[in-house]
Amino acid sequence: MVRGFLVSRALMLAVVLLVAAVAWRPALAQEAAAGDVVQSIVIEGLQRSSPESVRAYLLIQEGDPFDPGRIDRSLKSLFATGRFANVTIRREGNALIVTVVENPTINRVAFEGNSKIDDEALTSEVTLKPLGIYTRATVQSDVRRILELYRRSGRFAAAVEPKIIELPQNRVDVVFEINEGPVTGVERIQFVGNRHFSDSRLREEVRTRETRWWAFLATEDTYDPDRLALDRELLRRLYLNAGFADFRVESAVAELTPDRENFIVTFVVNEGERYKVGTISIESTLRGLEPAPLYDELTFSTGDWYSADQIEKSINALTDAVAERGFAFIDVRPKLERNREQRAIDIVFVVSEGPRVFVERIDISGNVRTIDRVIRREMRLAEGDAFNAAKLRRSRQRIQDLDFFEKVTVEETAGSTPDRTVVKVQVAEKSTGSLSIGAGFSTGAGFLGDFSIRERNLLGRGQDLRVALLLGQRQQQANLVFTEPYFMDREVSAGFNLFYVQTDRQSESSFDSRAYGLQLNAGYPFSETLSQSWSYTIKQQEIYNVPNDASIFVQEATGLETVSEIGQTLTYDRRDSRINPTKGYFARLTTDIAGLGGTVAYARPRVSSGYYYPIADNWVASLTGEVGRIFGLGEDVKLLDRFYIGGAEIRGFKTDGVGPRDKDTNDALGGEIFYATSAQLKFPLGLPEEFQISGRVFTDVGSSWKMANQRGLVDDSSNPRLSVGTGLTWLSPFGPLGVDIGYALIKEDFDQTELFRVNFGTQF
Repeated sequence: MVRGFLVSRALMLAVVLLVAAVAWRPALAQEAAAGDVVQSIVIEGLQRSSPESVRAYLLIQEGDPFDPGRIDRSLKSLFATGRFANVTIRREGNALIVTVVENPTINRVAFEGNSKIDDEALTSEVTLKPLGIYTRATVQSDVRRILELYRRSGRFAAAVEPKIIELPQNRVDVVFEINEGPVTGVERIQFVGNRHFSDSRLREEVRTRETRWWAFLATEDTYDPDRLALDRELLRRLYLNAGFADFRVESAVAELTPDRENFIVTFVVNEGERYKVGTISIESTLRGLEPAPLYDELTFSTGDWYSADQIEKSINALTDAVAERGFAFIDVRPKLERNREQRAIDIVFVVSEGPRVFVERIDISGNVRTIDRVIRREMRLAEGDAFNAAKLRRSRQRIQDLDFFEKVTVEETAGSTPDRTVVKVQVAEKSTGSLSIGAGFSTGAGFLGDFSIRERNLLGRGQDLRVALLLGQRQQQANLVFTEPYFMDREVSAGFNLFYVQTDRQSESSFDSRAYGLQLNAGYPFSETLSQSWSYTIKQQEIYNVPNDASIFVQEATGLETVSEIGQTLTYDRRDSRINPTKGYFARLTTDIAGLGGTVAYARPRVSSGYYYPIADNWVASLTGEVGRIFGLGEDVKLLDRFYIGGAEIRGFKTDGVGPRDKDTNDALGGEIFYATSAQLKFPLGLPEEFQISGRVFTDVGSSWKMANQRGLVDDSSNPRLSVGTGLTWLSPFGPLGVDIGYALIKEDFDQTELFRVNFGTQF
């Protein structure tokens, strides 16, 4: 019984202990948890920021358990603000201690040592600003930005050292000490892998130039990585147009010389095989279009060296020709097939119907001064027209020819529906006003200077206004010229020219002359190549200051005459350039008639033409000529209205050196009939292209004769005069300089000759 009692008491004690253990377990857990909870957060080291702004970036707050992961993320969050140079987070008992070191505030950003790039440009480039936060990473980033700015200006040896000046209240001045260094030029350009073209020929093709002492005004002899990319494309075009269809530029590497003052540029090229044009065919899928007549539009033939440019020109010519036959939607695509065994490329032009797309609208942007109408009227496409790629290209060229814009981009984009397109015209305007002061010398006019003010885009309307004054030893001239290119919003140019001209002709004809008056002009095109212009001139001209020993014909002409003249010029021009033509031809008919009022009456027709043919690169042969005659209408032709030639027309002869002359005084009296022709070959002299010097050889033939009422006092002959010679033109930094040495092989005894002739002029 006692044993049973003891057992029961033991069981009861065990139950009591178990219940007690269960009752006390939550209290123990709560006590343990209380030791791992963040009871307070203390922020240390703040000078400018508030504790609340720091707490906002913490991912752990009071009452949260101590979590190492969240504490680590909080640390990274504070660093990411960029406001602190250093951050530490530690635990002290139940408190979380956050200690920060604030980055300084920038008081001032300054630049020292810079002269080629001003402070304003550098300030706009860097990201550090006053009152901003200073960080080492930002400073290093700005150093790289400044160096890149100098590299873009060709100074790869530039060095930038940032200096930090500490100020009270945790502020700093940041000073960038700059050593700009010299302009990094191009010491040498070399080529590897070229066989067909010499190094010198390839150097002429690329835009980058080697640094030479004579090119002191050049800018293309500084290293520019963007220009190097252009050079790769220029080399590719050169080879593709010479038949090398597989040509590649393997690499273009620029290496600094040890002194870091220049670069050595190396192009590694793979020319590949050279191809000729094999068979050429035209296939048409357009109903009613026969391919046979289209062969005349091709700009190359079988056996020619393959040329990518000629293919592109042929595509444009075919597109235009098919469009003229009434087909609105055209797509011309070339299919090329290489015959590597015969080294020939067979070409098939496939003419098919293009997508039926119409111009939905034309958007013009980028024009600040120029009004939209000036650009829109040059477009060969209008809203609602069938889209034509050839007309789009022509539109871009016409806008570019205005010379109002640095850059013109014309492109098509998708319209509101698949059969609509939007033509976007983007332009970048340039200055169209100019103030020029010039000086020069010519054999005919002596030393001269000129001053002019011109605005080619007056008030953004495309109008041209020019005021010019020329003062020379033997000639003075003043002009006020205005031209409206689209009079009454039609493709008709109109304008006027107020003029005054005074000329010293004592050495040629023993008199001085002056003329002043007004000329009204108008012109219009019939097509892209045919145009006509009209003019009306009312002027007074006078011969004065005639010495007593002058020719009797000059003395009789002394006095004032009034001229009322109407004139027209019809021009057909197929040259590739009107300023510096290399191929093509032109023909011009000019007719002037005076007598509708005034004191003189005459008819003066003239015909001029020229043909230009490229023989090789930069070799251009030309044949030009002009013939004219003046008829007196019921009276003799006046002295000032005759033709005076020599000098410019027939080199080797003086100004007014060819034509009738007084037997006794040798005064030039001018002829009523003249002709002048010139055969010339223009060629490079083998000098570096930077010299901008070209040579020429020429043969000039011409004559001027017939003077009514000679009375046996005049030497006159219609015999041809012939001269040969050579010359050169230098496009110098100070202006164009032309020098000709001409020798008169065939001449009359009374002609006036000269061996050396020079023309030099500049504007600055």
